Amino acid sequence: FGDPSSLDRYETLFIDSITVAGRLCLQWCRGQPEAFAERTGKPDLRGAYGLHGREMIAWLTQLQHTRGKNVIFVGILDEKVDDFNRKLFVPQIDGSKTGLELPGIVDEVLTLAAIKGDDGQLRRALVCQTLNPWGYPAKDRSGRLDMIEEPHLGRLFAKIRGPARPIAERLALPAPTPALPAPANAPTA
Repeated sequence: FGDPSSLDRYETLFIDSITVAGRLCLQWCRGQPEAFAERTGKPDLRGAYGLHGREMIAWLTQLQHTRGKNVIFVGILDEKVDDFNRKLFVPQIDGSKTGLELPGIVDEVLTLAAIKGDDGQLRRALVCQTLNPWGYPAKDRSGRLDMIEEPHLGRLFAKIRGPARPIAERLALPAPTPALPAPANAPTA
């Protein structure tokens, strides 16, 4: 970003997108000496991806420690299916290291999604809590956000800076309902 003082006049840094930043970082990494085998001089993708992971995490960590600023990363989510045929959403970033470590670095992970309201209509909303019925990536380190919030960043920032809910309320989770086995004489479908 150049001289750090050039960012003093900004309250919010909006990086659109982390997906593209990752591609640019990988492109730079592929030209570095680590991306070539020492003996043969041929390209070594493992070396490039290793450097890419380290550089992206270093960049994100530097931005994490930028105090007094809102830093927003926009990224694309890929929908994948795991070995157990469960749907997963993962950030679309070259290499695996950044996508895996990103949620641990940032304070908030929000997914903009179309959510069906009580009236049956779809509306845009930010999914903000890890335990959500849609399986979207989400995290709220502030403890101030509801499971879904309106997609208005100004009001979202105000809520994050506002008073925290009592700790007992934030940590109260309903007990899981155990699945009851079907009666022995129940018909099967």
